[in-house]
Formats: sequence, C-alpha cells, structure tokens
Amino acid sequence: MITLLNEAAGDGRLTLGEHSERAERAYAARTLGDLAELTADLAMPAAQPIRLDGRRPIAGVFGRERREGRWVVPERLAVTAVFGEVTLDLREAMLQSQRVTVLATMLGGTLQLIVPDEVIVETTASGPLNRHSGTRTVRQASPATPGPTPAQAPVVEVRTFGLAGRVKVVRPRKPRWRGPFSRRRS
Repeated sequence: MITLLNEAAGDGRLTLGEHSERAERAYAARTLGDLAELTADLAMPAAQPIRLDGRRPIAGVFGRERREGRWVVPERLAVTAVFGEVTLDLREAMLQSQRVTVLATMLGGTLQLIVPDEVIVETTASGPLNRHSGTRTVRQASPATPGPTPAQAPVVEVRTFGLAGRVKVVRPRKPRWRGPFSRRRS
C-alpha cells in the first residue's frame, strides 16, 4: 500500500501533503477496507490523462517513431533519425519550460514537428552535406491569429547535426465548419 502511495506521489497524482496524510492512515489501518479507501480515487499510471515520458532518446531507425496525444515534453529532448522518421506532435503536449531544446541527430532521416500556431520553432542545422546549414525561425502561421506575443510564446529550438537529414514543421489547418445543409460547390 505504501508503495502505491509512493508511486502516486512520484507521478504527481498526490501532493506531498496528501501522501503523508494517507501514509499515516495506512499505518493506522485496522481492516482491508480502510486500506482500499486510501487508493480508491487514484487512477493507475496507465489510465492517467497525461503520459509521462520516461523513454529517451526517441529513435526512428529504418522505421517510424511517433509521440502524440497528451505527453510531457522535457526541457531537453534527444531525437535520432537514421533513414527513418520521427514525428513529434506537440498540439496536446505539455512543455516543461518556455523554451524546449530538441537535439536531433539525423542520417538520411526526417524529423517532423506538428505544432500549434502559438509555438515558435527555431532550427539550427550543422553537419557535412547538410542542405540547410545555419539558423531558421518559423513563427506563427498567421500574424492575424490572436495569441501570445513573441516574447511570451513558447519556443521549440531544434538543433540538428547530421548527414542529409530534414526537419519539417507542420501547422495543421483549422477545419472550416460547414453547416449541415450547406453544399460544396464543384
């Protein structure tokens, strides 16, 4: 029981105050019912709405690797693409800091970033035979889009080193809703 409470506190499902209070109640428990009450409201780690990312680095070696949904992006993230593709979908991700650094090592591979409008992406490429050496900044998709100012906007810095690698930044278009009775014109 104490192990479950420790894991819940480590994952952020319990605050330290809740953990110490429940641990005291666990040690004082007289029945199994008393113990069951202590963890009844806790979701198991697999059922959490946010997936904590413990695997590092993210590697697409002769294949594809994809991170999507609600996941926590660490402040520094290592990515390797060797004749493969790595896709990082940041639309629902939680960035741990205002500036995230992606360290990408690529050998004939592709790193695809799917980002929302409010995120600024800066790419720096180096390495032999790299077509896009230097620094490039990809700002918001449209300046008319209301959102944070560039000083407040989160920044994803992609530092690539490799041979014939490619970084692709995608900003998904928002679907335009058509009424249920409207027809498409051909």
